[in-house]
Amino acid sequence: MSPFKKERLRTLTNSVFLGAVVLCVSFVSQGECQTTPPPTPCAAYKSCGKCAPNAKCLWCFTNNNCTEYPVSWLLPPPSVCQLSQARWGVCWLNFEGLLIAMAVLGGTILISITACCCCCCCKKRRSRPDRDEERFVRKREEIKQRADERNVERKTRHDQIRKKYGLMSDSDHPYSKFENE
Repeated sequence: MSPFKKERLRTLTNSVFLGAVVLCVSFVSQGECQTTPPPTPCAAYKSCGKCAPNAKCLWCFTNNNCTEYPVSWLLPPPSVCQLSQARWGVCWLNFEGLLIAMAVLGGTILISITACCCCCCCKKRRSRPDRDEERFVRKREEIKQRADERNVERKTRHDQIRKKYGLMSDSDHPYSKFENE
């Protein structure tokens, strides 16, 4: 390869690399930096309608103020607000009602799941015969088959005896009974 072609190839490679860098920088500079404003402190809310929907806040009707939800406890302690006066999520349902509703809903779901599992297990047991039933059915079929074989053997033996002593009639035509009389 000639030195001129090598120089030209190197220049072309450098140009492509520079173009890719410029393209990447232009895409990055097109994006705008978005900063979220700091969250509004709970104390700034002055009504239950604005405080309760915020998941971080708790409205207390005892002193009509909005406070931070005490995340270190599952339920707000009485020092923050009484459960009957605390509102979280919606204003029309106090914490006691919310706890009772959640307990009833959770219990109903657990009972439903348990009932479904029991029904499925019982149905599965009824649909599949157990080993004793299968063994009993198999023995019954074997006994019936042996009895049928014995009946066929007995009938064949009786027919041979009848034929030997001339008691067997030809049943080729329907009037064979009346010919001997």
